[in-house]
Amino acid sequence: MKKLAKYIIVITTVSAAVMELVDTSIVNVAITDMAGSLGVSIEDMSWVITSYAIANVIIIPLTSFLAEYFGRKNYYLASMIIFTLASYMCGQSTGLVEIIIWRFIQGVGGGALLSTSQAILFDAFSEEERPVASGLFGMGMVLGPTFGPTIGGIIIEHFSWPLIFMINVPIGIIAILLAYTFIDKKDKEGEHKKGMYIDYKGILFLAAGIGCLQYVLERGETEDWFSSNSIRICAALAFAGLTSFIIRELRIEKPAVNLRVLNNRNLIFTTIFTFIVGFGLYTSVFVYPVLAQRVMGFTAYETGLALLAPSLISVILMPVIGKLMSKGVSSVPFVITGFILFSAFTFMTAKISPDAGRWDFFFPFVIRSAGLSMVMLPLINQAVVGLQPKDYSAGIALNNMVRQLGGAFGIAIANNYVAHHYALHRTSLVGNLTPGSPEYTQRIMAITQGLSAHMNIDSSSAAHGALAILNNQVDRQAYYLAYLDTFNLIAIFFALALPLVVFLRTKKKTVNNGGTSKAMLEAH
Repeated sequence: MKKLAKYIIVITTVSAAVMELVDTSIVNVAITDMAGSLGVSIEDMSWVITSYAIANVIIIPLTSFLAEYFGRKNYYLASMIIFTLASYMCGQSTGLVEIIIWRFIQGVGGGALLSTSQAILFDAFSEEERPVASGLFGMGMVLGPTFGPTIGGIIIEHFSWPLIFMINVPIGIIAILLAYTFIDKKDKEGEHKKGMYIDYKGILFLAAGIGCLQYVLERGETEDWFSSNSIRICAALAFAGLTSFIIRELRIEKPAVNLRVLNNRNLIFTTIFTFIVGFGLYTSVFVYPVLAQRVMGFTAYETGLALLAPSLISVILMPVIGKLMSKGVSSVPFVITGFILFSAFTFMTAKISPDAGRWDFFFPFVIRSAGLSMVMLPLINQAVVGLQPKDYSAGIALNNMVRQLGGAFGIAIANNYVAHHYALHRTSLVGNLTPGSPEYTQRIMAITQGLSAHMNIDSSSAAHGALAILNNQVDRQAYYLAYLDTFNLIAIFFALALPLVVFLRTKKKTVNNGGTSKAMLEAH
């Protein structure tokens, strides 16, 4: 029965964590359908993705405190209930504001699932078996955001977008029942809340600072940046909130997020790498589906399917990497290799043809999966190199927060970058269309004749239709070039960060000697 319970705990915790990670990207392939259904733009609809990421960023660093305050099992169950209920309400939403609010609440519940699942899973394994647990969880961290577009694509192809949220309901109910039955409480769990200090101000400053900064990044391009009152106000609030948060967390004895660990040089540079990994991971699975559907004409199903097979390489690599690190292999070579591979993926994708088929993405995505597998677990391990054992929890929590923060910022920056470069490319393309020139006249005449022949309409209507078709072709080309520019931007971030690897410490920390596994356990 003990062995059965252990495997049920593995299934429950990994499933809960993957479910949370899937929801960071499952909306990506559905964003076009959702925008059309709710009558808003794709750019506005991206708030459904961003609101979830913001909630994750806020709640992840607070997970350790909340689990200790309420008791880990109670907090885990409450988080799953919140996540499941919010998923149902997202599926029932009929307006943009409504679904954004429920997605934020879903992110609050989901943020706890990742970290707490990690700790519960490690508790279920002996010290010798924890490299296996580490590999299992690492696979979930890579595969979760990647499986999202595949699952979303299948649902959009055969059903409708509300099901991408409603599918969480039966899974969530089963996970709640299994967790309630098989996960044991730790000794004296949740019994210390009377003596615990709650840093309400720190939490408030963090939420206000991150939320307002995200609004500025998301809406800045649309509202012409600082010519807008709302942007100016939110920028001031973001600066005040984050500054106040940093000052307060450094001064008080029991902060909500222990920033003092950043006096460790290794952790500073590890968080920079982690931020860029989050940026690349979430931005690539945001930009690719929109490129595939808006420009290349892929269905949602084809879009998701292109990601699926290449991503399975992580199933092979992650356990191998976990085993090698448990034997004392340094994290740094993995980080270097992973960054080189991910840079290669983005440079290759930035050269993809607008007529590319689904299989043309196969090899680039194989490289992407290999690169992410190389950096995920090693960066978690690297976060605790040089820290005192009492600071492991702060280092891991900060690492998890920064990865999600990188993803939230990446999606916001990508949205602005695409909008800006689309306008630049459209202006350039339109400038090359000179009415009266032989090329322009020949193109319009060819489209007009084609419309007249196939649609049996008069010449005047055909001429108007030809102009509309030409306008759509210019739009498609401008978006295509803008999305390729965004992949180049991601590649530049990775390439610029790579030289910073010289600042990472190479002291070996293995799973068996108290490195990664102990850090993960104490982090939650």
